[in-house]
Amino acid sequence: MKTLTAATLLATAGVFALSGCASTGNIAPQYIPPSTYQSYDCQALSQEYARVNRYVEATRNQQSTLAASGVGVGVSAGRWGISPNISFGVGKSSNTKARDAKLSRLYGERDAIIQSARVKRCNFANGIKIYGE
Repeated sequence: MKTLTAATLLATAGVFALSGCASTGNIAPQYIPPSTYQSYDCQALSQEYARVNRYVEATRNQQSTLAASGVGVGVSAGRWGISPNISFGVGKSSNTKARDAKLSRLYGERDAIIQSARVKRCNFANGIKIYGE
């Protein structure tokens, strides 16, 4: 019984330790030239900014960086007798790099829109900071 309790405590501690590593980190924006939005007026820039923000939120809400691939509970027999064992299959999600690349591009587009809006003195860009400010 002591072995089962110790195994349960170790497994619980392992899950909490692994879940602490599930941060995406700091994603830097990809450079998008503000001249891309040179032909847009303030209304179009505001609409484009709202559209990009919707994509950013949708991308942020995608699957987390850790993906559970299974939990195994069993009994094993060995040299020291019969004992329970618990195994966790936790790995890095395969779509994390793609999601981070998409967020980087979207952050770059958002910064370029704000820079272009500042040049045109659009009201919606007042008070919005870009990366590095």
